[in-house]
Amino acid sequence: MMKLSTKITLGLILGIIVGALLNGLLPDHVGFLDKYILTPIGQAFLHLIQFVVVPLVFTSLLIGFTGLRDSSKVGAYTTKLLLLYIVTSAVSLAIGLLTAFVLKPGQGVSGASGLEAPKAEKGQNLIDWLVSIIPTNPFQAFAEANLLQVIISAVLIIIGIRLVGEKAKPFIAFSESLHAILEKIIGVILRVAPIGVFALISSVIATQGFDLVKKLALYIIGLLVAILVMMLLYALIILFIKESPSRFFKSFWPAFSIAFGTASSNAALPVALDNAKQGYGLKSDVAGFAIPFGTALKRDGAGILQGFNAIFVAQLFHVELSPAVIGAIFISAILVSFSTAGVPGAGIIMMTTVLTAAHLPLEGIALVAGVDRITEGFRTMLNVVGNAANAVILNKWEKE
Repeated sequence: MMKLSTKITLGLILGIIVGALLNGLLPDHVGFLDKYILTPIGQAFLHLIQFVVVPLVFTSLLIGFTGLRDSSKVGAYTTKLLLLYIVTSAVSLAIGLLTAFVLKPGQGVSGASGLEAPKAEKGQNLIDWLVSIIPTNPFQAFAEANLLQVIISAVLIIIGIRLVGEKAKPFIAFSESLHAILEKIIGVILRVAPIGVFALISSVIATQGFDLVKKLALYIIGLLVAILVMMLLYALIILFIKESPSRFFKSFWPAFSIAFGTASSNAALPVALDNAKQGYGLKSDVAGFAIPFGTALKRDGAGILQGFNAIFVAQLFHVELSPAVIGAIFISAILVSFSTAGVPGAGIIMMTTVLTAAHLPLEGIALVAGVDRITEGFRTMLNVVGNAANAVILNKWEKE
């Protein structure tokens, strides 16, 4: 049976072909076909993936933090790992932003009339925006799908769970069950992803022509360059702490290849644990804590994607990148990188958070969704590289 990733790739290729044919052979009928067939199908697919966003963000964060077992070292491990995660995630996000600034992948394609979005509303200054992400009503945050407020709500509830102790076990069990259900729902939704991708990219090509795909080549190359730079940086960090980069990549290569093939950090977790203990020789308690913890939280690939995409969309629609907008992108992308699920397609699902926080047009998702799978395997591999590298750094830190 054909793999889902192959089906999505075929959907992308067929969408480009059909869109080009419609644009070249049936230009008079493109408007009708796009309005009543392509756009509705594409939007329906986006609505489906948005359906799981709020509960998925909430349960991912809750499980990631409450899954820590009581131990005298848990506090120290958690503090050190979070410090490492914040620093390296900020670096990966900065690399994504800088790569987009230098390569300017969004310039030259924003004149396409069919992609013009309503003018982005004037953004808040950074202080007002930071205050606005604090929820006054968690149920309202859930109902309105205000993902940043949902993240803050989850953190506050996690603190409450820690304080309550044993009485919180039924709620944790419910959350774990809900998370498992949501992952299955995502699997079902992704079965129709080839159709959604086909419709999204067909709509773009049919209304704008094949030149737009050529422009997206720079977008794809830019993301791959940013990912490669971050991987090289991890190699340098490992060398700096007097470990062997070649031994690191050789030991963890099975996990990295699983991550690339499945585009799922969760799928690579069992292999990464085995590679850490048996292949690289990490201390058992460090590997057993750091690898699952990092799988739940560490997403360098997501950080690069969200920062790069936000700048791309801003360039696409000629939105002025003021310090407040860049600050909103940076902070929201950091939060999103920690709450993105380790399943295929999650990065695009979470893109709405960053664009909304920075008051950027959501229509940009229609462009990048069609080519997302091309870079998703590389981004997921970077996620696992970052997770494993931070575990190695923690192991070295504990030894000293």
